[in-house]
Amino acid sequence: MPVETPLSAHAPFPTGLDPAERARAGAALRARLEPLLPADALRFDDEELAAYECDGLTAYRQRPLAVAIPSDETEVAAVLRACHALRVPVVARGAGTGLSGGALPHPAGVTLSLARFTKILAIDPVAATATVQAGVRNLAISDAAAAHGYFYAPDPSSQLACTIGGNVAENSGGVHCLKYGLTLHNVRRVRGFTAAGEPVEFGSLAHDAPGLDLLALVVGSEGMLAVITEVTVKLTPKPVTARCTLASFPDIESAGRAVAAVIAAGIVPAGLELMDRRMTAAAEAYVHAGYDLDAEAILLCESDGTPEEVEEEIARATAVFAASGATRFETSRDEVQRLRFWSGRKNAFPASGGLSPDYLCMDSTIPRKRLAEMLLAIQAMESTYGLACVNVFHAGDGNLHPLILFDASDPDQMRRAEAFGADVLETSVRIGGTITGEHGVGVEKLNSMCVQFSDAERAQFLAVKRAFDPAGTLNPGKVIPTLARCAEHGRMHVHRGELRFPELPRF
Repeated sequence: MPVETPLSAHAPFPTGLDPAERARAGAALRARLEPLLPADALRFDDEELAAYECDGLTAYRQRPLAVAIPSDETEVAAVLRACHALRVPVVARGAGTGLSGGALPHPAGVTLSLARFTKILAIDPVAATATVQAGVRNLAISDAAAAHGYFYAPDPSSQLACTIGGNVAENSGGVHCLKYGLTLHNVRRVRGFTAAGEPVEFGSLAHDAPGLDLLALVVGSEGMLAVITEVTVKLTPKPVTARCTLASFPDIESAGRAVAAVIAAGIVPAGLELMDRRMTAAAEAYVHAGYDLDAEAILLCESDGTPEEVEEEIARATAVFAASGATRFETSRDEVQRLRFWSGRKNAFPASGGLSPDYLCMDSTIPRKRLAEMLLAIQAMESTYGLACVNVFHAGDGNLHPLILFDASDPDQMRRAEAFGADVLETSVRIGGTITGEHGVGVEKLNSMCVQFSDAERAQFLAVKRAFDPAGTLNPGKVIPTLARCAEHGRMHVHRGELRFPELPRF
């Protein structure tokens, strides 16, 4: 099935190619790109392209015409100018850890890998900033800043591998985003290039920049507005001490209510995460974190600051948990145990691989006070769709990550998993939330965008896209669904109890 592009009425490039067309287009592209990059920076052979055919959303795959791996900004600009002249789509790629298909290649386009942009350019302990290239790993920033007493606060579970450029594209969060904010709140400046290869910069090294706040627009734009090459981030002083408390609950509803109660009590922990019983068991078997396997749900609540502040916050939080029905508490004795507690949460996704051949990791956000209601709704969906779901949430800020377990080799299970995921997203909207949290829209949530936003709102999104990329060559077919797609989704919209969701595109 051809890739649908929301700009198909405005962009001349094809959305799908037959073998003969692909060969001709590939030859023309090779002739244009080979003079611009060293031989080891280009990939054209099918075997080499296979490594780039998907991101972390492995259910959807498509090989690009070519992969370009530039080493500096001059080469990035040259590739973009060449592709712009040919009206060839470009999809920027970091580490490929994204979970919504944001880095899925275009079948008639170039995947532009920033894998060689790995330099930490400057650590400024006075300004408390780090300037790094887009391919620098998230955790590498904290490692470099540690000698100066700082760390980079946003910490996605994939922080060992994910890149700061990808974090900016998706506005990634992590377990500490409750207290320290998402990527948006920790970025000062972004440098990159437009689709036409022109240099562009957003934000500044100061705490504010003149004019429109375009930095907030670019963060989370999923590679649709510019190709990011350099980022300046805010560094946070490392707390004097940090301790993590595990709280066990007899049912998942009381754990959900406890989350809302903690925030309502004026407590803002450094992290507040929820895991249900099946997820806890999988994580415990994977890393031996020391979790309570008898609990139906556990909360991980981290307090940081001075020793006195930490002790006071732990006492207040555990009192709230007890009042909410918690049956057991354990607070880390030392740093080794604290990191072990978190290791289970950080490895929740790979641990789920032991439960099922495949899983669909959803990502939505709801008001905290509706958390218990949403958990019960997900339990009901398990019966509706005949599939199991394990839950791990950034509970403190209402960001949900239900993992729907299925076998992708079974088309019927795949169809039911997609329907289950769509139900999670649309239920989130219905109770006052949103279809996104930190994974972006990509291709996974195109249909759900039709539920979240009106025709007029999606037209505004498209107008912003056109202002930055008039030809529509940067990451087409993502994020903004066409009017036709939304009309079709409306005609085939789910009737509770019937699997009548339209399928996601098959690439």
